[in-house]
Amino acid sequence: MIISASRRTDIPSFYSEWFMNRVRAGFLLTRNPFNYNQIRRVSMLRQDVEAIVFWTRNPTNLIPYLPELDDQGFNYYFQYTITGYPRSIERSVPPPQKAINTFRNLSAMLGAHRVVWRYDPILLSNLLPIEEHKRLFEKIARLLAGSTRRVVVSFSDFYKKTEKNLRDIEGLICSDITQEREKLHDLSEFMAAVAAQHEMEIFSCAEEVDVGNIGHGKCIDETLMQQAFGLSLSGEKDKGQREACGCIKSIDIGAYNTCLHGCSYCYATFSHERVIANKRTHDPKSPFLVGGVEGVDPNLLLSELPQGSLF
Repeated sequence: MIISASRRTDIPSFYSEWFMNRVRAGFLLTRNPFNYNQIRRVSMLRQDVEAIVFWTRNPTNLIPYLPELDDQGFNYYFQYTITGYPRSIERSVPPPQKAINTFRNLSAMLGAHRVVWRYDPILLSNLLPIEEHKRLFEKIARLLAGSTRRVVVSFSDFYKKTEKNLRDIEGLICSDITQEREKLHDLSEFMAAVAAQHEMEIFSCAEEVDVGNIGHGKCIDETLMQQAFGLSLSGEKDKGQREACGCIKSIDIGAYNTCLHGCSYCYATFSHERVIANKRTHDPKSPFLVGGVEGVDPNLLLSELPQGSLF
């Protein structure tokens, strides 16, 4: 079993204490985001978890706990996003230089193969034209050289919820770069050349369009895990993800509307007000990321389940 922690929120930034409490308890509970009453118990026992993939913009709060994960023998790697966008678009992420320093320190601890740089999503706008993306990508790549072996890029998807959040930014005018083939290929070729210059493989994430000489990648990648940890995994595609997503099967333990970074393009945050409300219900000691256990089947809360249990 692969644990994704998490596409839906930044667990290392905001919920590290909860995560480690669940590792120590040996299990956690998640709700189906489309069916509140459908609850799943997920084992966090080392023998059941082949690897953990952390998705983050700031792992600082998790770093002190990593020796404990190492002592227990957990395999894990990071998908670490750094873009350097304006504060009007990314309200509360760490400043770029601080994020880069943390990235480099984390890489020194784990190895460059276990910290993947994400420059995504690529949002084309009047504040972020092609030339600005080139400047940002080249500068960050140069500063991360030697600290990662892989960079992942993707291009903004304009969902209704993200379009609304982007419209709320005064003066921002966005365009869909995937509909502008010449600009798309110009930027793709530039990023591929810069990545190669700094000895990074470059992959796209869940792109349905042709992105030039950037290969389609897998963020939850059996090849990376085989190389990093010696795991032999089936490579079965995660059917719960979009058709263009190449990731292998995993269990996501996050929840929507719980990330406080305030990125206006984020598909996992529909409403900042809901984020604040959900954060108030977070209890680091609860088996759920959000909310308590009132009304939950007591069998789900046992530290050890009865033999033959279906949970």
